[in-house]
Amino acid sequence: MISRVLVPMDGSEMSEQALEYALEVYPDAEITVLCVVGEPSSMWGAATGMALADDLGEVTAEHAQPTFDRARELAADAGRDADLETVAELGHPVRAIINRADDYDTVVVGSHGGTVADRLFIGNVAEKVVRRSPVPVVVVR
Repeated sequence: MISRVLVPMDGSEMSEQALEYALEVYPDAEITVLCVVGEPSSMWGAATGMALADDLGEVTAEHAQPTFDRARELAADAGRDADLETVAELGHPVRAIINRADDYDTVVVGSHGGTVADRLFIGNVAEKVVRRSPVPVVVVR
């Protein structure tokens, strides 16, 4: 029986569909939404400003908040907003997902992100999570 589900969300339509799937298919499971914010680097646009922040944890949470707000809307639509857990993490998405996966029965991930660049590398994160996850992974299209 699936009792704990990890759903990584990046704000894309596919990650929203992954959450909707998890809410529908695992109605009795504890669902955690994980939003991974990219590591600060001079090459990463908005993340560059994070490197100058006094509190990286606070800035990470601020960057993840719109994704969590949308996740709560989707959960409320499914009648499950009260039991949705959210976690913001700074780092590389694949590593962050894999590092947390052991604490869950399954990972439900969207097949690809929402940008044109993501579509050129269809399922790059999803593919790596499928290959490296210590638990079963459901890929939602």
